[in-house]
This record gives sequence, structure tokens and C-alpha cells, in this order.
Amino acid sequence: MTDAAHRLLWTIIALLLVVGGATALAVGSGALPGGDPAAALLPKGLLDAWRLATPWSTLAAAVTGLLAAVAGGCLLRRTVGRPDRAVRGMLSRPGSRPGRTRLDSAVLVRALERDLVGGPGVRRARVVLTGAPPCPDVWIRVDLTADARAAGVREHVHAAVRRFAATAGCRPAHLDVTARIEPARP
Repeated sequence: MTDAAHRLLWTIIALLLVVGGATALAVGSGALPGGDPAAALLPKGLLDAWRLATPWSTLAAAVTGLLAAVAGGCLLRRTVGRPDRAVRGMLSRPGSRPGRTRLDSAVLVRALERDLVGGPGVRRARVVLTGAPPCPDVWIRVDLTADARAAGVREHVHAAVRRFAATAGCRPAHLDVTARIEPARP
């Protein structure tokens, strides 16, 4: 389900709940014609069951309401407070067989990090992508061993970025590479 469809679904559910609550409030206050403020909104059988389980029914209603509030808060946090992903949108392929692929930037980041760590003298790699999908900015930090050769690491990083650009279809608009060399052990 896309983000737009997800938001539309929960907007419809929220509107239905608001309409139901407003209708119950209007009927209970006698604002609607034929509504009796002294009458119970629940059917007689349900009202009798509620009264029969008196101390526990209130507790059950409170726990149910609390669980619904927590679930709604979690859903709202996931929907609205979505973490900012660096590369968004579609990766498209023009040509005789065009197509589009929606891909999370974390997948691209992990792939490039894995490719970088495979190089000579590279102990760790950290990649950050920012900007629009066709031409993102690429920020790379590599942690190197003390015996790593600068020329070999430079060629390996450039080759990994070229493979990334060819595979993902994202040619970096800006490339920033920081290399940190760990101290040699005596």
C-alpha cells in the first residue's frame, strides 16, 4: 500500500469515527428530532450485560480505550513521524524497455558500504545519500588500516562509486570522501 493510500484509508476511518461520535453526542443531548436525552444509547440487552458486570465492565472499557489510544498513537507516529530518507521517489530507466523501481535509500547505502569494505585496507565504511534520486549527493567516510595505500584506496572508492552509479542509475551530483587512518601499532 502506498503512503497516499495509507493516509487516505486512515483519514476515512477517522472521519467515520468523528461522524459516529458526533451523532451519538447529538442523539444523547436531544439535539436531533426524536432523540430523548434520558434514554440510553445502548440496546437493552447490551445495557443489562454492562450493568451485570459493573465493576469489571468499566475497567474493561478503560483498558480497551487505553489500548486503542496507544495503538492510534503508534500508528500516528509511524505515519506522520516517518524518518527522513535521503533518496526518495522512483529510479527510472529510459530507453526501449523503460521501467521504474521504488527503492529505499537504505538498501543503496548498505550495498555501497558493503562494496567499499571489500577493498584493500578498508576496515569500515559509512555512506550518506542526500538529494534527489537522479543526482544525489554522496558522503563517504572510510576507516582505513594503518598499512593501507592511498592510491589503492582511492581507485577502489572511485570504482565502487562508478559501480553504484551504473547499478542504481544515480550519478552523484557531489561526492565527498573522508578517509580516517587508524594509528599504527608499535
